[in-house]
Amino acid sequence: TSHTWFWNVIQNDFKTGNIDLDGCMRLLEKMQIPFDEDHVKHIFRRTVDKRSGDIISMDDFRAIYRALVHRPEYEELFKAYSSDGIILSDTQLIKFLVKEQFQTDADETTALEIIMKYEPIDEVRKKRQMSFEGFIRYMRSDECSIFKSQHRTIYQDMNQPLCDYFISSSHNTYLIADQLMGPSHLWGYTSALLKGCRCLEIDCWDGTNNEPIVYHGHTLTSKIPFRSVIHVIDKYAFMSSAYPLVLSLENHCSPKQQEVMAHYLKSILGDKLLSSPIGGEVDMTRLPSPEALKFKVLVKNKKAGTLEESMLRMDYDNHGETEELSDSDSLSEDEDTDDTLPLRRSKSPIKRKGDRRSSPPPQKKSKVKKGKIALALSDLVVYTKSQKFVSFEHSLMNQQCYENNSIGESQARKLLRHSAKEFISHTTRFITRIYPKGTRMSSSNYNPQEFWNVGCQMVALNFQTPGTQMELQDGKFLDNGGCGYVLKPDFLRDRNTTFTPQNVGGHSKPMSLSIRLISGHQLPPSSLSKTNKADPKVQIEIFGVPEDQARKKSSVVKSNALSPKWNETFSFNIQVPELAMIRFCVEDEVSLANNEFLGQFTLPVMSLNTGYRNIPLLSKEGIKLESASLFAHIWYY
Repeated sequence: TSHTWFWNVIQNDFKTGNIDLDGCMRLLEKMQIPFDEDHVKHIFRRTVDKRSGDIISMDDFRAIYRALVHRPEYEELFKAYSSDGIILSDTQLIKFLVKEQFQTDADETTALEIIMKYEPIDEVRKKRQMSFEGFIRYMRSDECSIFKSQHRTIYQDMNQPLCDYFISSSHNTYLIADQLMGPSHLWGYTSALLKGCRCLEIDCWDGTNNEPIVYHGHTLTSKIPFRSVIHVIDKYAFMSSAYPLVLSLENHCSPKQQEVMAHYLKSILGDKLLSSPIGGEVDMTRLPSPEALKFKVLVKNKKAGTLEESMLRMDYDNHGETEELSDSDSLSEDEDTDDTLPLRRSKSPIKRKGDRRSSPPPQKKSKVKKGKIALALSDLVVYTKSQKFVSFEHSLMNQQCYENNSIGESQARKLLRHSAKEFISHTTRFITRIYPKGTRMSSSNYNPQEFWNVGCQMVALNFQTPGTQMELQDGKFLDNGGCGYVLKPDFLRDRNTTFTPQNVGGHSKPMSLSIRLISGHQLPPSSLSKTNKADPKVQIEIFGVPEDQARKKSSVVKSNALSPKWNETFSFNIQVPELAMIRFCVEDEVSLANNEFLGQFTLPVMSLNTGYRNIPLLSKEGIKLESASLFAHIWYY
């Protein structure tokens, strides 16, 4: 049957005679076989080289198809469960699912669904059986991905207060390159929103003709109108997630232009803008939940006075009114901090690197003007009021649940080293945003894991900069349907928790994880290879609390990117799996000292599927490499 099926599928394409390389690729596309051009070219050449000419017959095409699709590691599994090596009955398939994939609840219905979905041969499908062709398609599918399919949907409780979630957050979202000269672009907002980001940053400055502008102040980055940014946000806010979007304003505008900002926020966002507490409740002891705030945009900014005062003002026009900020704060949150300072200093002649610290920052004369906020803008701040961070003790005594802090990475790192317990107690109560230090001129990122470990909700990264840090970010927020909100573990939500990353104590739920790395398939060839070759090796790394950090490396397979085989087993003991991330990185060993990145996949340890699984691979930019994957057996207890 499988021969007949195969000839029926391809014969039309051979009607007019043999086919060339393009025809071969078109036919593979028609058969929905993902392929890497370099690999197909190589197999095609190998087939054609046996004789002259650039065309192949039906038999040649079948050989190419088999070289690409009929993987021996799949065949071995198939034959272990099929009595005749040709067909799997539904009962044999159930046996495979239970025994190998640990799907203990698999039954006739499960098997039938799989057969109906993946078996391409009609006669086989009608008999409720599965051919090797169907088995391959199933093993290659998302159902056999290393990432748990339940976690691709929103499965967590979305009714807890906002501060109980990790929230996907971006820093200087308008930048698409570095922090000094690079372009500011609306695409920064579009791409972050399409990635499910739920906290965007907008740096606002006075522009000409009373039009506020967005750019990285005191630098040569280009400028975009605030109005255009809000239009883009209006269009894309809820395309990837229905849950609330927070606009973190770094506000350097005069009261007059703040009024313009408030006008745009209201007129462009309309009903999406949350401008008063849900149900008019002003006496708050806890924040509302993501569920209660669905499809709402929240403004995060300084606020004058209390929520009650804002509510009383709702009915009359506060045009032109301003108020001094009580804590003589500057308006913007990250001002006075390491986000913008180095950029200011660079106005004075550049000194030798060694003296940089000693030069005093320029004095701010305009302190009073800085502290003025237009009531029209202030009143739009409800659950996300920016509050200057003084100390954990100060927050515990004085801070309201709707007041949030932003802490620069350097200060935050000191705090987590010396006061992890207080830090966690703080993040169980208040939303805390971490942002990169201003000296990261090239928009590099810090490791977000250490701040997730102490429960920081908004760990803001430069989304435009690829690397391990963004891979951790993307991997973490694959979870819970990619909605940008991931519920924190119990021990980071309980106000009386005793957990700290250095001392996990009774919060340890040890997991013994075993990964047998079997093979790779259609890995990207090395950039140095003229054909389809690479010398691949795989690095498996765990990120989590300090004692869980671990890295293991496979051996190198010489000059084989099409189908390298490892068959190596790696074991990990993980104390706090709820916080752990696992990263698979494939590299080409160029020399002993130099490796070229080929692809990676990062996911939460709690999202690992057990059994025989394919591991998709992403490019440096986070784009899925359609045909490349690793194949592994995963097991844990």
